[in-house]
Amino acid sequence: MLSNQRQKEILQVVKERGTYKITDLAERFSVSTETIRRNLKSLADKGLVAKFHGGVTLPTAEDEPPFQRRMQLNREQKQRVAAAAVALIRDGDSLILDSGTTTSYVADALANHTGLVIVTNSADVACRLASRNDNRVFLAGGEISPEGLAAFSATAITFLRQFRVRYTLLTVAGISDRGDFAHFHLWEAEFAQAAIEQADETWVIADHSKFGRNAPVRLGSLDDVTAIITDQPPPASFAEQCALKNVAICLPPD
Repeated sequence: MLSNQRQKEILQVVKERGTYKITDLAERFSVSTETIRRNLKSLADKGLVAKFHGGVTLPTAEDEPPFQRRMQLNREQKQRVAAAAVALIRDGDSLILDSGTTTSYVADALANHTGLVIVTNSADVACRLASRNDNRVFLAGGEISPEGLAAFSATAITFLRQFRVRYTLLTVAGISDRGDFAHFHLWEAEFAQAAIEQADETWVIADHSKFGRNAPVRLGSLDDVTAIITDQPPPASFAEQCALKNVAICLPPD
């Protein structure tokens, strides 16, 4: 495919979805990520698209906060993960929810649940669940990060350790082929580790794009979790490790 033709088709698919990951574009067009980046640079120079870390969006969304842009990445897949998680949660359950975009979709999917006890460091999650259906929402404090609308601090972890909950739901940046979980930032991993310690069960909620994805800060392994909730069956080698560790794999309801 000629570069100009590819650029036209890239622009069309971005217009259809609104936001696209560079790796997904490379897979769709069967070219390298470097080739996609070159095509996107040409489109961005013309003002037709706006690039951000790891993806591209339409220029009308360029001024949106980073968290809102990430909410649009793999939106349908994240909503399917949220549906699978919420199908396992009952009225009156107690939960720790971290600050990932998938957790915000979980918060939306919990709209009809009542009497929940939610502990979170996410201002976005707190706003979506507070003052609804007799829910009780406890928000950990600290400086709010504009990237994730979340508080990460020693104070937030101390606050978290005052609670004992039934489930912790954690997002991750990547899941290695060995079954290790990782984040991009140390403070995210520290909060996640504390959340694991305060729950009877820990569920990792991640769409399929996180499998095989690398991130620098390790936060735990399959030994630390009860279930993996995802939008489609994971790689066979990972599923085998889950079976050996008695970790459930939960998929969206039909």
